[in-house]
Amino acid sequence: MTDNKNMVCDMETGICGPADGAAESGTLEMMDFNKPQKKVDLYYVTDPMCSHCWAIEPVFNKFIELYGGYVNVNKVMGGLLEKWHDGPIDPANGIYKPADVAPHWREVGEHSRMPIDGSVMIDDPVQSSFPASRVFKVIQKEHGNELATEYLRRTREAVFVFNKNISRDEVLAGIVDGLGLHGDSIVEKSADAQNLLDEDFSLAASLGVRGFPTIVLVNEDNQGVKIVGARPLETYVEGLERMLEEKMEPGAIPPLGGVLARGKVIFSKEIEELYGLEQSGVEAFIESELDAGKYDRREALGELYITLK
Repeated sequence: MTDNKNMVCDMETGICGPADGAAESGTLEMMDFNKPQKKVDLYYVTDPMCSHCWAIEPVFNKFIELYGGYVNVNKVMGGLLEKWHDGPIDPANGIYKPADVAPHWREVGEHSRMPIDGSVMIDDPVQSSFPASRVFKVIQKEHGNELATEYLRRTREAVFVFNKNISRDEVLAGIVDGLGLHGDSIVEKSADAQNLLDEDFSLAASLGVRGFPTIVLVNEDNQGVKIVGARPLETYVEGLERMLEEKMEPGAIPPLGGVLARGKVIFSKEIEELYGLEQSGVEAFIESELDAGKYDRREALGELYITLK
């Protein structure tokens, strides 16, 4: 007669026999399936009207696609323009009145190839970036970072590419409606959300931020690196590796169809950056990746972009 022992069959050898170790002793064996991985807090201090922030979208978004698993992303509103007044707003760039913004924006767009028309600042000038920033904060608080990030992207497209005055309530409400939220309600709430915006201003000041775009990476030991302005992908990777003190494994770039479904609008420069393409190869790449009935091809200031149908 055999012992009443715990029996197991070995998956590799196929041999069955008594269990050993914790199973034999009848105890519960504790196991930890959580892979220990350090994470870094990433603070991206930005503003809906920041043209250079629009310009870094291709590189920054690729960085998040590749290394987003290593960072907790926090987008912080910096308060670029409270209101126009008689004095200089940005004398270093020759900006004293709204119309002065248009050629500056156009230059940034031409250099980065993220198109910026700029004529809105002549025809119907944005009076302040605070209203759009307050809406961002309300969405972030009530609906989370993902929808707030999508709202910020739609707002930038509206002002830079499509010449919409994002200081107008009806424009902001329309953008929010496009997210599947109640635009009028959120815009109304945002009028009383200056306290949320002030919290971001205080955070930006505590991080030593003096301009946009600025990205600050802070590790678990409360050490940080600050990256100011437009920088190549390698700079962000180097900063993150310095904070983690280890090499990282990049994630996979999703197929173009997935990127378009998530973002709704994607510009040629973004496709080139994501997939390592030359500008001349973008149209053929799009045709090979997407069904013709799934997207519309458009142009803005000579730059190709596609939208989800």
